[in-house]
Amino acid sequence: MTGLFERHRPTLQAALAAAVKRDFWSAYPEVPSGKIYGETAKDDGLAAYEARLGKAFELPDHPSEGMVGAEVSPYGSSLGTTYPAASADMLIMASRAAAPQWAAAAPEVRTGICLEILARLNARSFEMANAVMHTTGQAFAMAFQAGGPHAQDRGLEAVAYAYAEMSRIPAQATWTKPQGRGEPIVMEKHWRILPRGVSLVIGCNTFPTWNSYPGLFASLATGNTVIVKPHPAAILPLAITVEIARQVLVEEGFAADIVLLAADAPSAEITKDLVQHPAVAIVDYTGSNSFGSWVRENAGGADVYTEEAGVNSIVIGATDNFAGMCGNIAFSLSLYSGQMCTAPQDIFVPRGGIETDEGHKSFNEVAAGIAAAVDGLLADPARAAGVCGAIANPATLARIATSRPLGRIVRDSGSVEGLDDARTATPLILAVDAADAEAYGEERFGPIAFVVAVDDVTDGVNRAADLAERKGAITAALYETDEAHILAAADRFATAGVNLSVNLTGGIYVNQSAAFSDFHVTGANPAGNASLTDAAFVANRFRVVMWRRPAAA
Repeated sequence: MTGLFERHRPTLQAALAAAVKRDFWSAYPEVPSGKIYGETAKDDGLAAYEARLGKAFELPDHPSEGMVGAEVSPYGSSLGTTYPAASADMLIMASRAAAPQWAAAAPEVRTGICLEILARLNARSFEMANAVMHTTGQAFAMAFQAGGPHAQDRGLEAVAYAYAEMSRIPAQATWTKPQGRGEPIVMEKHWRILPRGVSLVIGCNTFPTWNSYPGLFASLATGNTVIVKPHPAAILPLAITVEIARQVLVEEGFAADIVLLAADAPSAEITKDLVQHPAVAIVDYTGSNSFGSWVRENAGGADVYTEEAGVNSIVIGATDNFAGMCGNIAFSLSLYSGQMCTAPQDIFVPRGGIETDEGHKSFNEVAAGIAAAVDGLLADPARAAGVCGAIANPATLARIATSRPLGRIVRDSGSVEGLDDARTATPLILAVDAADAEAYGEERFGPIAFVVAVDDVTDGVNRAADLAERKGAITAALYETDEAHILAAADRFATAGVNLSVNLTGGIYVNQSAAFSDFHVTGANPAGNASLTDAAFVANRFRVVMWRRPAAA
Protein backbone atom coordinates (compact mmCIF):
# COMPACT_ATOMS: atom_id res chain seq x y z
CA MET A 1 0.00 0.00 0.00
CA THR A 2 2.81 2.43 -0.79
CA GLY A 3 1.65 3.32 -4.29
CA LEU A 4 0.79 6.90 -3.35
CA PHE A 5 4.11 7.29 -1.56
CA GLU A 6 6.01 6.25 -4.67
CA ARG A 7 3.85 8.46 -6.87
CA HIS A 8 4.59 11.52 -4.76
CA ARG A 9 8.13 10.64 -3.69
CA PRO A 10 9.71 13.32 -5.96
CA THR A 11 7.59 16.02 -4.32
CA LEU A 12 8.50 14.77 -0.85
CA GLN A 13 12.20 14.62 -1.66
CA ALA A 14 12.11 18.12 -3.11
CA ALA A 15 10.31 19.38 0.00
CA LEU A 16 12.88 17.77 2.29
CA ALA A 17 15.71 19.32 0.29
CA ALA A 18 14.02 22.75 0.32
CA ALA A 19 13.59 22.63 4.09
CA VAL A 20 17.36 22.17 4.43
CA LYS A 21 18.42 24.68 1.79
CA ARG A 22 15.67 27.20 2.70
CA ASP A 23 15.85 28.92 -0.68
CA PHE A 24 12.66 29.64 -2.62
CA TRP A 25 10.73 26.51 -3.57
CA SER A 26 7.06 25.76 -3.96
CA ALA A 27 5.31 22.59 -4.99
CA TYR A 28 2.10 24.36 -5.89
CA PRO A 29 2.05 27.32 -8.32
CA GLU A 30 0.62 30.48 -6.76
CA VAL A 31 -0.45 32.07 -10.06
CA PRO A 32 -4.15 31.46 -10.84
CA SER A 33 -3.44 30.79 -14.48
CA GLY A 34 -5.36 28.59 -16.86
CA LYS A 35 -2.04 27.60 -18.43
CA ILE A 36 -1.10 25.97 -15.13
CA TYR A 37 -4.39 24.71 -13.74
CA GLY A 38 -6.33 24.19 -16.97
CA GLU A 39 -8.08 26.61 -19.26
CA THR A 40 -11.48 25.97 -17.66
CA ALA A 41 -10.23 25.73 -14.06
CA LYS A 42 -11.38 29.22 -13.04
CA ASP A 43 -14.90 28.75 -14.37
CA ASP A 44 -15.07 25.19 -13.06
CA GLY A 45 -13.97 26.34 -9.61
CA LEU A 46 -16.59 29.08 -9.49
CA ALA A 47 -19.27 26.64 -10.63
CA ALA A 48 -18.22 24.13 -8.00
CA TYR A 49 -18.40 26.80 -5.31
CA GLU A 50 -21.78 28.06 -6.46
CA ALA A 51 -23.09 24.50 -6.47
CA ARG A 52 -22.47 24.40 -2.71
CA LEU A 53 -24.64 27.42 -1.98
CA GLY A 54 -28.04 26.95 -0.39
CA LYS A 55 -27.55 23.20 -0.07
CA ALA A 56 -26.50 20.56 2.40
CA PHE A 57 -22.79 19.77 2.22
CA GLU A 58 -22.63 16.02 1.80
CA LEU A 59 -20.02 14.06 3.76
CA PRO A 60 -21.00 10.42 3.28
CA ASP A 61 -21.23 8.40 6.51
CA HIS A 62 -20.07 11.34 8.61
CA PRO A 63 -21.46 11.33 12.18
CA SER A 64 -24.44 13.66 12.35
CA GLU A 65 -27.16 14.70 14.73
CA GLY A 66 -28.44 17.50 12.51
CA MET A 67 -27.29 20.24 10.16
CA VAL A 68 -25.81 23.64 10.93
CA GLY A 69 -24.55 26.58 8.88
CA ALA A 70 -24.89 30.35 9.08
CA GLU A 71 -22.04 31.68 6.96
CA VAL A 72 -22.50 35.13 5.44
CA SER A 73 -20.06 36.47 2.89
CA PRO A 74 -18.37 39.73 3.92
CA TYR A 75 -19.21 40.74 0.36
CA GLY A 76 -22.89 40.70 1.26
CA SER A 77 -24.68 37.42 0.55
CA SER A 78 -25.55 34.44 2.70
CA LEU A 79 -23.98 31.16 1.64
CA GLY A 80 -26.92 29.09 2.85
CA THR A 81 -24.74 25.98 3.05
CA THR A 82 -25.34 23.54 5.90
CA TYR A 83 -23.04 20.89 7.31
CA PRO A 84 -23.44 17.70 9.35
CA ALA A 85 -23.11 18.47 13.05
CA ALA A 86 -22.51 16.14 15.97
CA SER A 87 -21.73 16.38 19.65
CA ALA A 88 -18.18 16.29 20.92
CA ASP A 89 -18.79 12.84 22.40
CA MET A 90 -20.08 11.44 19.09
CA LEU A 91 -17.14 12.86 17.17
CA ILE A 92 -14.62 11.57 19.70
CA MET A 93 -16.21 8.12 19.62
CA ALA A 94 -16.00 7.98 15.83
CA SER A 95 -12.44 9.27 15.83
CA ARG A 96 -11.28 6.70 18.38
CA ALA A 97 -12.98 3.88 16.49
CA ALA A 98 -10.98 4.77 13.37
CA ALA A 99 -7.70 5.22 15.22
CA PRO A 100 -6.27 1.65 15.43
CA GLN A 101 -6.28 1.11 11.67
CA TRP A 102 -4.55 4.46 11.03
CA ALA A 103 -2.02 3.94 13.80
CA ALA A 104 -1.07 0.55 12.35
CA ALA A 105 -0.34 1.97 8.90
CA ALA A 106 3.30 2.38 7.95
CA PRO A 107 4.64 5.95 7.96
CA GLU A 108 5.16 5.71 4.19
CA VAL A 109 1.50 4.82 3.69
CA ARG A 110 0.28 7.70 5.80
CA THR A 111 2.72 10.10 4.15
CA GLY A 112 1.60 9.02 0.68
CA ILE A 113 -2.04 9.58 1.57
CA CYS A 114 -1.27 13.05 2.93
CA LEU A 115 0.60 13.94 -0.25
CA GLU A 116 -2.32 12.74 -2.38
CA ILE A 117 -4.76 14.83 -0.34
CA LEU A 118 -2.57 17.88 -0.90
CA ALA A 119 -2.34 17.18 -4.63
CA ARG A 120 -6.12 17.00 -4.90
CA LEU A 121 -6.53 20.16 -2.85
CA ASN A 122 -4.20 21.89 -5.26
CA ALA A 123 -6.30 20.76 -8.21
CA ARG A 124 -9.32 22.34 -6.50
CA SER A 125 -7.58 25.65 -5.75
CA PHE A 126 -10.06 27.76 -7.71
CA GLU A 127 -13.02 26.29 -5.86
CA MET A 128 -11.15 26.82 -2.59
CA ALA A 129 -10.37 30.42 -3.55
CA ASN A 130 -14.05 31.23 -3.89
CA ALA A 131 -14.82 29.48 -0.60
CA VAL A 132 -12.08 31.39 1.21
CA MET A 133 -13.01 34.71 -0.43
CA HIS A 134 -16.64 34.49 0.64
CA THR A 135 -16.01 33.34 4.19
CA THR A 136 -13.04 35.56 5.08
CA GLY A 137 -13.38 38.66 2.91
CA GLN A 138 -10.03 38.19 1.22
CA ALA A 139 -9.91 39.45 -2.35
CA PHE A 140 -9.90 36.67 -4.94
CA ALA A 141 -6.19 36.72 -5.80
CA MET A 142 -5.18 36.60 -2.14
CA ALA A 143 -7.80 33.94 -1.39
CA PHE A 144 -6.39 31.82 -4.21
CA GLN A 145 -2.82 32.13 -3.00
CA ALA A 146 -3.22 32.08 0.78
CA GLY A 147 -6.17 29.69 0.82
CA GLY A 148 -4.78 27.42 -1.88
CA PRO A 149 -1.13 26.97 -2.90
CA HIS A 150 0.44 28.77 0.07
CA ALA A 151 -1.68 26.78 2.53
CA GLN A 152 -0.87 23.59 0.64
CA ASP A 153 2.84 24.40 0.82
CA ARG A 154 2.54 24.80 4.60
CA GLY A 155 0.74 21.44 4.78
CA LEU A 156 3.43 19.81 2.66
CA GLU A 157 6.10 21.35 4.85
CA ALA A 158 4.51 19.73 7.90
CA VAL A 159 4.30 16.36 6.14
CA ALA A 160 7.96 16.59 5.15
CA TYR A 161 9.08 17.42 8.67
CA ALA A 162 6.91 14.65 10.09
CA TYR A 163 8.31 12.11 7.66
CA ALA A 164 11.86 13.24 8.41
CA GLU A 165 11.36 12.82 12.16
CA MET A 166 9.70 9.42 11.80
CA SER A 167 12.42 8.30 9.39
CA ARG A 168 15.04 8.83 12.08
CA ILE A 169 13.70 5.71 13.77
CA PRO A 170 14.65 2.42 12.08
CA ALA A 171 12.04 -0.31 11.95
CA GLN A 172 14.50 -2.87 13.32
CA ALA A 173 18.15 -3.43 14.15
CA THR A 174 20.53 -6.06 15.50
CA TRP A 175 22.22 -4.99 18.74
CA THR A 176 25.52 -6.66 19.56
CA LYS A 177 27.36 -6.09 22.85
CA PRO A 178 30.89 -7.55 23.13
CA GLN A 179 31.57 -9.73 26.22
CA GLY A 180 35.34 -9.93 26.21
CA ARG A 181 36.36 -13.53 25.72
CA GLY A 182 32.78 -14.71 25.86
CA GLU A 183 30.22 -14.73 23.13
CA PRO A 184 28.67 -11.32 22.47
CA ILE A 185 25.12 -10.62 23.49
CA VAL A 186 23.02 -10.24 20.37
CA MET A 187 19.54 -8.78 20.53
CA GLU A 188 16.91 -8.33 17.87
CA LYS A 189 15.16 -4.99 18.35
CA HIS A 190 12.03 -3.60 16.70
CA TRP A 191 10.60 -0.07 16.88
CA ARG A 192 7.30 1.39 15.84
CA ILE A 193 5.74 4.84 15.77
CA LEU A 194 2.92 5.25 18.29
CA PRO A 195 0.57 8.20 17.64
CA ARG A 196 -0.68 10.23 20.56
CA GLY A 197 -4.41 9.84 19.87
CA VAL A 198 -7.11 12.25 18.79
CA SER A 199 -5.89 15.56 17.37
CA LEU A 200 -8.10 18.66 17.41
CA VAL A 201 -7.44 21.46 14.91
CA ILE A 202 -9.24 24.71 15.72
CA GLY A 203 -9.48 26.94 12.65
CA CYS A 204 -9.78 30.73 12.51
CA ASN A 205 -12.07 33.04 10.57
CA THR A 206 -9.45 34.94 8.55
CA PHE A 207 -7.10 32.20 7.29
CA PRO A 208 -9.01 28.92 7.71
CA THR A 209 -6.72 26.74 5.58
CA TRP A 210 -3.32 28.47 5.88
CA ASN A 211 -3.40 28.30 9.66
CA SER A 212 -5.03 24.86 9.92
CA TYR A 213 -3.09 22.78 7.41
CA PRO A 214 0.20 22.57 9.35
CA GLY A 215 -1.40 21.01 12.42
CA LEU A 216 -3.84 18.92 10.40
CA PHE A 217 -1.18 17.32 8.23
CA ALA A 218 1.45 17.05 10.97
CA SER A 219 -0.98 15.05 13.11
CA LEU A 220 -2.33 12.99 10.23
CA ALA A 221 1.10 12.01 8.93
CA THR A 222 2.24 10.92 12.39
CA GLY A 223 -0.72 8.58 12.78
CA ASN A 224 -3.22 10.60 14.77
CA THR A 225 -6.86 10.86 13.84
CA VAL A 226 -7.95 14.46 13.31
CA ILE A 227 -11.07 16.43 14.17
CA VAL A 228 -11.19 19.71 12.26
CA LYS A 229 -13.11 22.43 14.12
CA PRO A 230 -13.74 25.40 11.78
CA HIS A 231 -14.75 28.87 12.89
CA PRO A 232 -18.56 29.04 12.49
CA ALA A 233 -18.14 31.91 10.02
CA ALA A 234 -15.64 30.02 7.82
CA ILE A 235 -16.69 26.38 7.63
CA LEU A 236 -16.74 25.82 3.86
CA PRO A 237 -12.96 25.87 3.15
CA LEU A 238 -12.28 23.27 5.83
CA ALA A 239 -15.35 21.24 4.90
CA ILE A 240 -13.94 20.92 1.37
CA THR A 241 -10.62 19.88 2.90
CA VAL A 242 -12.25 17.22 5.05
CA GLU A 243 -14.30 16.00 2.07
CA ILE A 244 -11.18 15.44 -0.02
CA ALA A 245 -9.29 13.80 2.84
CA ARG A 246 -12.11 11.37 3.51
CA GLN A 247 -12.38 10.48 -0.18
CA VAL A 248 -8.68 9.60 -0.39
CA LEU A 249 -8.77 7.60 2.84
CA VAL A 250 -11.71 5.49 1.66
CA GLU A 251 -10.10 4.89 -1.73
CA GLU A 252 -7.02 3.57 0.06
CA GLY A 253 -9.01 1.21 2.26
CA PHE A 254 -9.10 3.29 5.42
CA ALA A 255 -11.95 4.55 7.56
CA ALA A 256 -13.25 7.94 6.49
CA ASP A 257 -13.61 8.96 10.14
CA ILE A 258 -9.85 9.29 10.47
CA VAL A 259 -10.66 12.89 9.51
CA LEU A 260 -13.84 14.49 10.86
CA LEU A 261 -15.53 17.89 10.62
CA ALA A 262 -16.74 19.51 13.84
CA ALA A 263 -19.14 22.09 12.42
CA ASP A 264 -21.16 24.16 14.86
CA ALA A 265 -23.26 27.29 15.01
CA PRO A 266 -22.43 30.72 16.40
CA SER A 267 -23.25 30.91 20.13
CA ALA A 268 -23.57 27.10 20.22
CA GLU A 269 -19.93 26.14 19.68
CA ILE A 270 -18.61 22.78 20.81
CA THR A 271 -14.98 23.90 20.91
CA LYS A 272 -14.72 23.88 24.69
CA ASP A 273 -16.27 20.41 24.92
CA LEU A 274 -13.70 19.08 22.48
CA VAL A 275 -10.73 20.83 24.14
CA GLN A 276 -11.68 19.47 27.56
CA HIS A 277 -12.37 15.91 26.40
CA PRO A 278 -9.83 13.55 27.96
CA ALA A 279 -9.40 11.64 24.69
CA VAL A 280 -8.00 14.69 22.89
CA ALA A 281 -4.20 14.39 22.94
CA ILE A 282 -3.21 17.27 20.63
CA VAL A 283 -4.73 20.71 20.13
CA ASP A 284 -3.74 23.14 17.36
CA TYR A 285 -5.26 26.57 17.89
CA THR A 286 -5.20 29.86 15.99
CA GLY A 287 -7.00 32.88 17.37
CA SER A 288 -7.17 35.44 20.14
CA ASN A 289 -4.95 35.50 23.22
CA SER A 290 -7.93 35.32 25.56
CA PHE A 291 -9.30 32.06 24.16
CA GLY A 292 -5.78 30.77 23.58
CA SER A 293 -5.13 31.22 27.29
CA TRP A 294 -8.33 29.31 28.06
CA VAL A 295 -7.29 26.49 25.74
CA ARG A 296 -3.89 26.16 27.40
CA GLU A 297 -5.43 26.15 30.86
CA ASN A 298 -8.20 23.65 30.06
CA ALA A 299 -6.67 21.19 27.61
CA GLY A 300 -5.69 18.79 30.39
CA GLY A 301 -2.82 16.55 29.37
CA ALA A 302 -3.04 17.43 25.68
CA ASP A 303 -0.12 19.02 23.89
CA VAL A 304 -1.20 22.47 22.73
CA TYR A 305 0.26 24.35 19.74
CA THR A 306 -0.92 27.93 19.41
CA GLU A 307 -0.65 30.92 17.15
CA GLU A 308 -2.23 33.87 18.92
CA ALA A 309 -2.24 37.65 18.66
CA GLY A 310 0.42 40.28 19.16
CA VAL A 311 1.50 43.84 18.50
CA ASN A 312 3.70 43.92 15.42
CA SER A 313 5.96 46.92 14.99
CA ILE A 314 8.00 48.87 12.45
CA VAL A 315 10.92 51.01 13.60
CA ILE A 316 12.19 53.76 11.29
CA GLY A 317 15.67 55.14 11.92
CA ALA A 318 16.75 56.22 8.43
CA THR A 319 16.27 55.19 4.82
CA ASP A 320 17.97 55.60 1.48
CA ASN A 321 14.66 55.06 -0.35
CA PHE A 322 11.94 57.13 1.29
CA ALA A 323 9.36 56.58 -1.46
CA GLY A 324 10.04 52.85 -1.54
CA MET A 325 9.79 52.62 2.24
CA CYS A 326 6.48 54.50 2.35
CA GLY A 327 5.08 52.41 -0.48
CA ASN A 328 6.10 49.15 1.15
CA ILE A 329 4.61 50.13 4.51
CA ALA A 330 1.43 51.35 2.80
CA PHE A 331 0.90 47.98 1.16
CA SER A 332 1.57 46.15 4.43
CA LEU A 333 -1.02 48.29 6.24
CA SER A 334 -3.60 47.91 3.46
CA LEU A 335 -3.26 44.24 2.55
CA TYR A 336 -6.46 42.42 3.54
CA SER A 337 -7.31 45.52 5.56
CA GLY A 338 -4.75 44.64 8.21
CA GLN A 339 -6.55 41.42 9.15
CA MET A 340 -3.36 39.37 9.30
CA CYS A 341 -1.46 38.10 12.31
CA THR A 342 1.67 39.47 10.62
CA ALA A 343 0.33 42.95 9.80
CA PRO A 344 2.16 45.89 11.41
CA GLN A 345 0.32 48.10 13.88
CA ASP A 346 2.90 50.40 15.51
CA ILE A 347 5.39 52.50 13.52
CA PHE A 348 8.05 54.02 15.78
CA VAL A 349 9.64 57.18 14.38
CA PRO A 350 12.10 59.53 16.11
CA ARG A 351 10.27 62.70 17.14
CA GLY A 352 13.20 64.67 15.69
CA GLY A 353 12.69 63.04 12.29
CA ILE A 354 14.94 60.87 10.12
CA GLU A 355 17.55 61.19 7.38
CA THR A 356 16.49 60.02 3.91
CA ASP A 357 17.57 60.13 0.29
CA GLU A 358 15.20 63.10 -0.02
CA GLY A 359 16.83 64.97 2.83
CA HIS A 360 15.74 65.27 6.43
CA LYS A 361 12.12 64.33 7.09
CA SER A 362 10.33 65.46 10.23
CA PHE A 363 8.14 63.12 12.24
CA ASN A 364 5.04 64.65 10.66
CA GLU A 365 6.52 64.34 7.18
CA VAL A 366 7.22 60.64 7.71
CA ALA A 367 3.67 60.05 8.92
CA ALA A 368 2.29 62.08 6.01
CA GLY A 369 4.47 60.20 3.54
CA ILE A 370 3.07 56.87 4.67
CA ALA A 371 -0.50 58.19 4.55
CA ALA A 372 0.05 59.61 1.05
CA ALA A 373 1.41 56.26 -0.10
CA VAL A 374 -1.74 54.54 1.18
CA ASP A 375 -3.86 57.09 -0.69
CA GLY A 376 -1.87 56.51 -3.85
CA LEU A 377 -2.08 52.73 -3.55
CA LEU A 378 -5.84 52.79 -3.06
CA ALA A 379 -6.69 55.60 -5.47
CA ASP A 380 -7.88 53.17 -8.13
CA PRO A 381 -11.06 51.45 -6.85
CA ALA A 382 -10.33 48.16 -8.60
CA ARG A 383 -6.86 47.97 -7.10
CA ALA A 384 -8.17 49.01 -3.70
CA ALA A 385 -10.71 46.18 -3.79
CA GLY A 386 -7.99 43.71 -4.77
CA VAL A 387 -5.66 44.85 -1.98
CA CYS A 388 -8.05 45.51 0.89
CA GLY A 389 -10.75 42.92 0.30
CA ALA A 390 -13.58 42.98 2.83
CA ILE A 391 -13.83 42.94 6.62
CA ALA A 392 -14.40 39.45 8.01
CA ASN A 393 -15.98 40.44 11.32
CA PRO A 394 -18.31 43.41 11.98
CA ALA A 395 -16.49 43.91 15.29
CA THR A 396 -13.49 45.16 13.33
CA LEU A 397 -15.50 48.09 11.98
CA ALA A 398 -16.57 48.94 15.52
CA ARG A 399 -12.93 48.77 16.62
CA ILE A 400 -11.97 51.34 13.99
CA ALA A 401 -14.62 53.71 15.32
CA THR A 402 -13.49 53.39 18.94
CA SER A 403 -9.84 53.85 17.93
CA ARG A 404 -10.29 57.24 16.23
CA PRO A 405 -10.09 59.28 19.47
CA LEU A 406 -6.83 57.59 20.52
CA GLY A 407 -4.54 59.92 18.57
CA ARG A 408 -4.27 62.64 15.95
CA ILE A 409 -5.79 61.36 12.72
CA VAL A 410 -3.16 61.36 9.97
CA ARG A 411 -5.35 59.37 7.62
CA ASP A 412 -8.94 58.40 8.30
CA SER A 413 -10.43 55.04 7.43
CA GLY A 414 -13.09 54.90 4.75
CA SER A 415 -14.96 52.36 2.68
CA VAL A 416 -13.65 50.87 -0.56
CA GLU A 417 -15.36 52.40 -3.57
CA GLY A 418 -17.28 49.95 -5.70
CA LEU A 419 -17.84 47.37 -2.94
CA ASP A 420 -21.06 48.93 -1.73
CA ASP A 421 -22.64 45.70 -0.48
CA ALA A 422 -19.51 44.59 1.37
CA ARG A 423 -18.03 45.44 4.76
CA THR A 424 -14.89 47.37 3.85
CA ALA A 425 -12.40 49.69 5.52
CA THR A 426 -9.14 51.32 4.46
CA PRO A 427 -6.33 52.00 6.96
CA LEU A 428 -6.81 54.41 9.85
CA ILE A 429 -3.45 56.03 10.74
CA LEU A 430 -3.06 57.88 14.04
CA ALA A 431 -0.13 59.87 15.40
CA VAL A 432 0.67 59.45 19.10
CA ASP A 433 3.56 59.94 21.49
CA ALA A 434 5.50 57.14 23.12
CA ALA A 435 3.87 58.14 26.41
CA ASP A 436 0.45 57.13 25.00
CA ALA A 437 1.10 53.44 25.58
CA GLU A 438 -2.54 52.70 26.38
CA ALA A 439 -3.37 53.61 22.78
CA TYR A 440 -0.73 51.70 20.85
CA GLY A 441 0.30 49.09 23.41
CA GLU A 442 -2.66 46.73 22.82
CA GLU A 443 -3.44 44.77 19.71
CA ARG A 444 -6.18 46.51 17.73
CA PHE A 445 -6.92 43.98 15.03
CA GLY A 446 -7.75 45.39 11.62
CA PRO A 447 -6.71 48.41 9.53
CA ILE A 448 -5.54 50.51 12.50
CA ALA A 449 -1.98 51.85 12.73
CA PHE A 450 -0.15 54.19 15.08
CA VAL A 451 2.84 56.35 14.17
CA VAL A 452 4.58 56.66 17.53
CA ALA A 453 7.03 59.47 18.35
CA VAL A 454 10.11 58.15 20.20
CA ASP A 455 13.46 59.59 21.26
CA ASP A 456 15.55 57.80 18.62
CA VAL A 457 15.86 54.51 16.76
CA THR A 458 17.25 52.70 19.80
CA ASP A 459 14.29 53.86 21.89
CA GLY A 460 11.95 52.64 19.15
CA VAL A 461 13.61 49.23 18.95
CA ASN A 462 13.51 48.80 22.71
CA ARG A 463 9.85 49.80 22.94
CA ALA A 464 8.88 47.49 20.09
CA ALA A 465 10.82 44.57 21.55
CA ASP A 466 9.44 45.19 25.01
CA LEU A 467 5.91 45.11 23.59
CA ALA A 468 6.72 41.81 21.89
CA GLU A 469 7.96 40.33 25.14
CA ARG A 470 4.88 41.45 27.07
CA LYS A 471 2.10 41.26 24.47
CA GLY A 472 3.60 39.07 21.76
CA ALA A 473 4.62 39.82 18.18
CA ILE A 474 5.08 37.69 15.10
CA THR A 475 6.83 40.22 12.88
CA ALA A 476 8.98 43.31 13.20
CA ALA A 477 10.51 45.60 10.59
CA LEU A 478 13.38 48.06 10.70
CA TYR A 479 14.44 50.84 8.34
CA GLU A 480 18.00 51.93 9.02
CA THR A 481 21.19 52.76 7.13
CA ASP A 482 23.63 52.36 10.03
CA GLU A 483 24.97 48.79 10.17
CA ALA A 484 25.66 48.96 13.90
CA HIS A 485 22.04 49.93 14.56
CA ILE A 486 20.83 47.12 12.31
CA LEU A 487 22.88 44.48 14.10
CA ALA A 488 21.88 45.83 17.51
CA ALA A 489 18.21 45.68 16.51
CA ALA A 490 18.60 42.13 15.22
CA ASP A 491 20.00 41.11 18.61
CA ARG A 492 17.25 42.89 20.56
CA PHE A 493 14.40 41.46 18.48
CA ALA A 494 15.96 37.99 18.63
CA THR A 495 15.90 38.23 22.42
CA ALA A 496 12.23 39.14 22.18
CA GLY A 497 11.56 36.13 19.93
CA VAL A 498 10.48 38.17 16.90
CA ASN A 499 11.40 37.61 13.26
CA LEU A 500 12.87 40.82 11.83
CA SER A 501 12.77 42.25 8.30
CA VAL A 502 15.19 45.05 7.40
CA ASN A 503 14.83 47.74 4.73
CA LEU A 504 11.98 46.26 2.72
CA THR A 505 11.25 48.59 -0.18
CA GLY A 506 10.37 46.24 -3.04
CA GLY A 507 8.00 43.35 -3.65
CA ILE A 508 8.49 41.54 -0.34
CA TYR A 509 6.44 42.70 2.65
CA VAL A 510 6.68 42.16 6.38
CA ASN A 511 3.28 40.43 6.30
CA GLN A 512 4.53 37.58 4.14
CA SER A 513 5.89 34.26 5.37
CA ALA A 514 7.27 31.72 2.90
CA ALA A 515 6.99 27.99 3.46
CA PHE A 516 10.24 26.00 3.39
CA SER A 517 12.19 29.15 4.25
CA ASP A 518 10.56 31.34 6.91
CA PHE A 519 9.71 29.85 10.29
CA HIS A 520 6.31 31.41 10.99
CA VAL A 521 6.06 32.44 14.66
CA THR A 522 8.97 31.59 16.94
CA GLY A 523 7.10 30.26 19.95
CA ALA A 524 9.35 32.52 22.02
CA ASN A 525 6.87 35.24 23.03
CA PRO A 526 3.13 35.45 23.86
CA ALA A 527 2.11 35.52 20.17
CA GLY A 528 2.32 31.73 20.09
CA ASN A 529 4.02 28.75 21.67
CA ALA A 530 4.89 26.91 18.45
CA SER A 531 6.59 27.54 15.12
CA LEU A 532 5.40 26.64 11.63
CA THR A 533 7.15 24.47 10.86
CA ASP A 534 10.08 23.05 12.76
CA ALA A 535 10.98 19.67 14.21
CA ALA A 536 9.42 20.55 17.55
CA PHE A 537 6.08 21.11 15.82
CA VAL A 538 5.89 17.49 14.67
CA ALA A 539 8.16 15.33 16.83
CA ASN A 540 5.98 15.28 19.94
CA ARG A 541 2.94 14.12 17.98
CA PHE A 542 4.17 10.53 18.22
CA ARG A 543 6.04 8.26 20.59
CA VAL A 544 8.48 5.44 19.84
CA VAL A 545 7.89 2.00 21.34
CA MET A 546 10.08 -1.09 21.10
CA TRP A 547 10.03 -4.81 21.49
CA ARG A 548 13.19 -6.91 21.64
CA ARG A 549 14.41 -10.47 22.10
CA PRO A 550 17.66 -12.40 21.90
CA ALA A 551 18.64 -12.99 18.32
CA ALA A 552 18.26 -16.49 16.98
CA ALA A 553 21.52 -18.42 16.93
